[in-house]
Amino acid sequence: MRLWSLHPRHLDRQGLTGCWREALLAQAVLAGRTRGYRSHPQLERFRAQSDPLAAVGAYLDAVAVEATARGYRFDRARIDRAPHVDAPSKRIPVTDGQLALEWRQLLAKLEVRSPDLHHRLRQQPGPEPHPLFTVVPGPVEPWEREPA
Repeated sequence: MRLWSLHPRHLDRQGLTGCWREALLAQAVLAGRTRGYRSHPQLERFRAQSDPLAAVGAYLDAVAVEATARGYRFDRARIDRAPHVDAPSKRIPVTDGQLALEWRQLLAKLEVRSPDLHHRLRQQPGPEPHPLFTVVPGPVEPWEREPA
């Protein structure tokens, strides 16, 4: 499961749809609707929030906004607790070290499956975080399991 800390605009089609599916799975886990993935480390940052379902709902909403901007139709009715327009979600801190790690991982994936996007992203100064997250200085997050 990869719940990207990166802004969904950085993802290619496969990454965006995969992110939507993975976040829906995370929502199901947090809601107690599935037994799989209950101890997945990426869920720690959502569980640490006062309302984990609202946090993952805000995450899903931002992914759906990006999908809509690209002309896709992600079913927002599948979001258990969509954020209220008049009550913005509490932003979750993410370290710049974590963002840098994910940026490298994404670029490696895109180099193979979406070379044009890879080239465009390499021209950027760096990644933007997902709208739910705010960047703070620090190393890779303790919940991250870096590939061997």
